[in-house]
Amino acid sequence: MASKQMVHMNQGQGERSYARNSGIQNAQQNRMKLLIERAIIDLCSCSSSSTLLPADKMVITDLGCSSGPNALALVSVAVEAIHGYCLQFQLPPPELCVFLNDLPDNDFNTVVKSLATLRRTNEPVVVTGVAPGSFYERLFTSSSVHLVCSSSSLHWLSKAPDVLTRNQIPAYYTDEYARRENLPMVLDAYAQQFRNDFRHFLGLRAKELVPGGQMVLSIIGRHSDGIARFHIWDILAQVLSLMASEGVIDKVKFDSFYVPVYGPSKEDLREVIQEEGSFSIKEILVHDFLSDLDSALVTPSWIANQIRAVYEQIVVQHFGDVMDEFVRIAERRWSLQDGGLLEEEHAGLAMLTLSVAKA
Repeated sequence: MASKQMVHMNQGQGERSYARNSGIQNAQQNRMKLLIERAIIDLCSCSSSSTLLPADKMVITDLGCSSGPNALALVSVAVEAIHGYCLQFQLPPPELCVFLNDLPDNDFNTVVKSLATLRRTNEPVVVTGVAPGSFYERLFTSSSVHLVCSSSSLHWLSKAPDVLTRNQIPAYYTDEYARRENLPMVLDAYAQQFRNDFRHFLGLRAKELVPGGQMVLSIIGRHSDGIARFHIWDILAQVLSLMASEGVIDKVKFDSFYVPVYGPSKEDLREVIQEEGSFSIKEILVHDFLSDLDSALVTPSWIANQIRAVYEQIVVQHFGDVMDEFVRIAERRWSLQDGGLLEEEHAGLAMLTLSVAKA
């Protein structure tokens, strides 16, 4: 997420904000709850029998927290799980320090206001803070963090693949034949960038986590189908391609548009984790991308606004103020398909949830 492109969600609380258009991410956070609770049980049970995990204090962080109601969801689950464990076994609760992280352009004004509801100065103590910066850099001191959570963030790369940008190879061709011919090479470049970034992320977190520390992560990816056959941002690219063909945006600009996002499979995750060697895998779960959502909600307008909330800043930075037209064309295209196209375009997407422990 550390690139020259402006990568942050739409700010504020308005109709176009991420806070109002993050239902998919919220559903994924709900799937993470059980894994976070299990991680807390492991940490608390180890702390009572190990000198490596102090029983009197714990540090929890959410990397890529964004803003809005989802920002506190994961750390709140962890805090409640710790208090529940201590109550069940009649143990004194540890002092907790909770950090929320995202890129500096994130809407931290909203985040800080939310954190105030979590902070406690009486027993049990919960102190809070923000840690702005890229999670592809060091964020915390060595051996200081007990639990890392991250939801729907690690599919964002540190940058688009150099081999594409340097050689001016489009990530998505408007011509269907050219797109099919070049797609394997393009996706391989994205896959290699993801492997490099994810391996680097694991190495950084291994330095920051205490021995036995845990991570619970969710990533937008794809079902296991061998090699990648599509961008996870295809649904965005297809509408922009249509806009380029209709002259709404410049085709040359479209050819130079790169979204730093890659959707791995569970095999991709397992391979990198095992190669990097700092973590042992506890669980990897795979869910359909739109499962657990009310199907009545998943309309062309709803999908368009979800996409807008996530990608508007990066699109506007490259093309100018075109998102109103993007939404209009997207809704027109998908409405003509009676929902069938939406299902087809999301068919290969998956939400990957994994739990790992520092080896």
